[in-house]
Amino acid sequence: MPKRNYLWTKQQLRQQVQVVSGELPPSIVLTNATYLNNALKKWITSHIWIYKDRIVYVGDELPEKHSATEWIDCEGSYLVPGYIEPHAHPFQLYNPLSLARYASNRGTTTMINDNLFFLLGLPQKKALTMLDELDKFPVSMFWWARYDSQTQLLNEETITNKKVKEWLTHPLVIQGGELTAWPDVIAGDDEILEWMQETHRLGKPVEGHLPGASLKTLTKMGLYGVSCDHEAMTGEEALRRLEMGMMTSLRYSSIRPDLPVILESLIEKGVDCFDRVMMNTDGSTPSFLEQGFTDKLISIALEKGVPVEDAYAMVSYNVANHYGITDTHGMIAPGRLAHLNFLESKHNPTPVSVLARGEWIKKDGEEVYDEWSFDWEDHGLVLNEQNWGLEEDDLTFSGPAGIEMINAVITKPYNLSYETAVDELPTDHDESFMMLLSKEGKWRVNTVVKGFANKVKGFASSFSNSGDFILIGKKKSDMVAALERVRSIGGGIVLVEDGEVVVEIELPLMGKMSPLPLEDVIEQEKKMVTELKERGYPFGDPVYSLLFFSSTHLPFVRLTQQGIYDVKRKTVLFPAIMR
Repeated sequence: MPKRNYLWTKQQLRQQVQVVSGELPPSIVLTNATYLNNALKKWITSHIWIYKDRIVYVGDELPEKHSATEWIDCEGSYLVPGYIEPHAHPFQLYNPLSLARYASNRGTTTMINDNLFFLLGLPQKKALTMLDELDKFPVSMFWWARYDSQTQLLNEETITNKKVKEWLTHPLVIQGGELTAWPDVIAGDDEILEWMQETHRLGKPVEGHLPGASLKTLTKMGLYGVSCDHEAMTGEEALRRLEMGMMTSLRYSSIRPDLPVILESLIEKGVDCFDRVMMNTDGSTPSFLEQGFTDKLISIALEKGVPVEDAYAMVSYNVANHYGITDTHGMIAPGRLAHLNFLESKHNPTPVSVLARGEWIKKDGEEVYDEWSFDWEDHGLVLNEQNWGLEEDDLTFSGPAGIEMINAVITKPYNLSYETAVDELPTDHDESFMMLLSKEGKWRVNTVVKGFANKVKGFASSFSNSGDFILIGKKKSDMVAALERVRSIGGGIVLVEDGEVVVEIELPLMGKMSPLPLEDVIEQEKKMVTELKERGYPFGDPVYSLLFFSSTHLPFVRLTQQGIYDVKRKTVLFPAIMR
């Protein structure tokens, strides 16, 4: 596994040792600290010395009193390592920093993030430079390196051998995947297999994406190098992964809140060792996070009977051990980053105080760190203004077939049953006009969607898998108005009715993310969902519907830049129309 002493220079390492020798004062001393020792799976009471961002001593001795040292008596508290989120998609209307701020106040001081939107939407140099800039905040931010776009792009040069390998070699990228294109690997895609092998050569694991996979499929992917998977949907599927030696990441997310049932099932099946189990939130939409973040996952594990020490290890030591970063993360021990959570009780994982890299994020129940500002525009995340508009001919929705929503994310083909050569469809059925439109206005895919809603007149979103515009509605003029409003606010999601904006979410960062605090985005999302449901949206998560309309790792037909795409046959049924 790669070593991470790059975090400290020789001079810094010498200073840290000088603190232990009594030549320099510690920054913080935590006295009488009852902490979880992950090496022993026991609670031990010791004194903990911190120098700047690092734990330098854990033991029975105390340093000399010094005015530069902050002394904290921890008697009555319980200390655990900062939690680690191993599977974050930091662009579900929120952005990486707003998510990190929200999560760290609940004890999650390390994020392992998806790079997909930055891989597809930013120049390579700007994207990789941004990783280094984001790493300057107290929360540790690591990243994945995707192997595929998760959709069909017009420009397949978006993901190249050079780009993927540059991502993989970045020191803050600690994982390859998630591997949504695993069927291509099985079918003989040697380029992706080469990237997987390169990931292993660099000492980094490969994350799978294997929902419903049989034992034979899991075995094949294990042989190809997949060492972890987060897609178990039942206790039996999770147990199958454990039996074959995979690290098993159990999720509790807005799209798949499976964790309580899976844990209950695993315990019923006799599982009593959780060393190869971790937990994740898998890109939950904002309002789902209102109940908590990783702290919520620990609470569920405790409620289901997972031993206390294991419940905390599943979001700290186990994760760090899998990624080869236990020399810096996942433990309370000398040499580790000072990511610490202070609990009132072992059974209440929401911390009252949080240290991240030796800085107070939260203290005695109050948020104290407030330096979360970032120049997003300088890193290319603000959309350029485009001088184009829709014309009458663009709004033609003819053809024998459309797409039907089976649930929030699965779509299948169906035969049209209503006349579409009209300006407005009636509201006595749930068929609506639908368009995927290039963000530069260069092409479009027109169809009809069944099952989205029966009373949504005009709905537009720049939030999508590929960053292109999605338009849905009964009334063409309202669809155009919604699109123009999205463009005028620099990106977002807008609902229009009879020419008036009903509700909107501004997403000026790449058209996908808000710069606002996550609490504000939660309220905006809840309002949007309420308005859509009042107009007939029947499912639980419209944000995921927007994200996955173009995602070809899901069945059966998807709207992509190339056109309406048959996933199983890997063919374009109706090509995009160039404008």
